[in-house]
Amino acid sequence: MRFTPYLLLLLIFLASISVFPQDDEETPITVDSAIVLVNVAVTDSRGEVVSGLAERHFAIFEDEAPQKINYFSAEETPFAAVILLDTSGSMESRVSLARSAAITFLNGMRRGDSAAVINFDSKIHVVQDFSNSVYLNDRFYELKANGMTVLNDAIYKAAEMLSTRGEKRRAIIVLSDGEDTLSSKSAKRATEAAIAANATIYTVDMAPVDSKGKPRNHIIGGLKSYAEKTGGTFVWTSGGPAMRDAFKRIVEELGSQYTLSYSPSAKKNDGKFRKIRVEVARPNLTIRTRKGYNAPKGKK
Repeated sequence: MRFTPYLLLLLIFLASISVFPQDDEETPITVDSAIVLVNVAVTDSRGEVVSGLAERHFAIFEDEAPQKINYFSAEETPFAAVILLDTSGSMESRVSLARSAAITFLNGMRRGDSAAVINFDSKIHVVQDFSNSVYLNDRFYELKANGMTVLNDAIYKAAEMLSTRGEKRRAIIVLSDGEDTLSSKSAKRATEAAIAANATIYTVDMAPVDSKGKPRNHIIGGLKSYAEKTGGTFVWTSGGPAMRDAFKRIVEELGSQYTLSYSPSAKKNDGKFRKIRVEVARPNLTIRTRKGYNAPKGKK
């Protein structure tokens, strides 16, 4: 059975209703759906987006078992994104740079794309809700650094917001120095929420460099983990043109991903993590997608 785009969107919406249960921190967030949606980014050795691939070039595996692709799209379809700006006290000298990077991302959006902007410090504030507009309200330009850092909680909030969107391609863009100091949610919990919402996380390290001009490796590990587990990328730049170029590539990639879905051949509702692997029948390409998802538990 092949899913039409309309049926696919309906199933995604129905699945999103139970994605975020109101329970304790230890309960895994699961994807309660008859289908699994997978967005795949394909780049060449230069990091350039690879277009023109067809369904026959792809193979998808769940826990190493081959799966039948029910839906495939290589169209430049619209995406929904949430931009998270760290405005905690440690970001005092870099808020302007983060603001500029966010504007670069918004300027690269196409008609149909939509983005929301959130800033976070000790609390989370929705600066601007989802919109296709590149024009931001006065509050965005008045942001100042203050307080602690609830990075994990902010990613969880962004995932909640994206879980109700109709777009098949969803992303969370994080601009932060990477040090969470106050969140009620763990990094694991926030990652699960992003995976359940089918959101790819792109992280940008805003931490100051060390005396040798290198990033602080003990800080960037958490940001890298978010990106790797959800199929996104981690960006470290010293700012300026390099950061603007990085954001242009992120926008391009989001619009040019390949979207696939399958009905899992394994029907066990045991709550376990299911690994996803995608192969492309062409050499020297890099394939990025989310690492997997948590199956539902105790349902037939």
